[in-house]
Amino acid sequence: MQHVRRSAFQSAMSHSDTLCEDGLLPRGMTAWVLSDGKIGDEAQCFGIAEALGLSPERRLIAPRAPWRWLAPHSRISRRDAPDRAQSPIAPPFPDILFAAGRQTVPYLRRVREDSRGKTFTVFVKDPYTGPATADVIWVPAHDSLCGANVIVTTTPANRVGRALDELRRASPDPRIAALPHPRIALILGGNSVNHRFAPRDCARLIEIACELVRDGRGVMISPSRRSPPALLAQLIALFAEEPRVFVWDGRGDNPYAQMLAHADQIIVTGDSVNMVGEAVATGAPVHVYEPSGGHRKITAYVDRLTELGAVRRWNGRLDSWRYAPIDATPIIAREVAARYLQAGRAAKIASKF
Repeated sequence: MQHVRRSAFQSAMSHSDTLCEDGLLPRGMTAWVLSDGKIGDEAQCFGIAEALGLSPERRLIAPRAPWRWLAPHSRISRRDAPDRAQSPIAPPFPDILFAAGRQTVPYLRRVREDSRGKTFTVFVKDPYTGPATADVIWVPAHDSLCGANVIVTTTPANRVGRALDELRRASPDPRIAALPHPRIALILGGNSVNHRFAPRDCARLIEIACELVRDGRGVMISPSRRSPPALLAQLIALFAEEPRVFVWDGRGDNPYAQMLAHADQIIVTGDSVNMVGEAVATGAPVHVYEPSGGHRKITAYVDRLTELGAVRRWNGRLDSWRYAPIDATPIIAREVAARYLQAGRAAKIASKF
């Protein structure tokens, strides 16, 4: 079960006039996703926004030095000020702004200031500037940030969970439909601040793929932008003529969500909180292969999902078990909606005095 601190959505949901498509917010609301280009951060922000029935505009920032080095504690540069023609935060300001990543913090603060608090701000993950940074902050349970406006769940928001049922009802991608059952999704991350795909990790992942094929399983391999190019090249070459394996080589539509939807079991590398979180949203058994390196927070995250029965660390064999899918996205969305509506009611009350 997802854990949420200070739930507020039950009382707020009693006011549901003229709501968005998903019934959580008023219709016609505008939204931005403020991003420095990190795909993982964007996935979480868009996941929450879409669960609220919003279609946010992506606002990309690219601060120069020294502002890039000083974030999140600096202000934005003059050239990025809202009154400049090419500013990434040029008005009109949105009703709700979603942001993630320390580089976005100064821009979020500036929108709050210039909108005089009319733009409701949602920050994803710890901003490192305290809970007062935004109207609402989401952090994972393995973080330590606390506050009355802080939402905490075990897994992050994602864009996959909402699509799984529809993808399962539809005909799968022909590249996936051709594979035999059981189908195993091998989801590969790559080098990061805390993890590295050492030669022994790459060799072991190739060995795992070969073992799955020898056992007669269909194998779907999805690399990420961080995956070592040499590893991907080896996998493509090795399975070029193997009908039981599909390796996405970056060409054509990305079938990542379809792989998750149609996987009987999943093996995912443990370098990405997002990838593990998306995997457990499926309800399929998830095996976590931990590459070299590591971080205590990610270890705690995998430990917690293990306690919940969703994942098992890779021990050299595929196991089967059952658990209820874990997807925090709708929980986070309801909390954000509740706090937005509460803030609106508080503002109306204050305006009377």
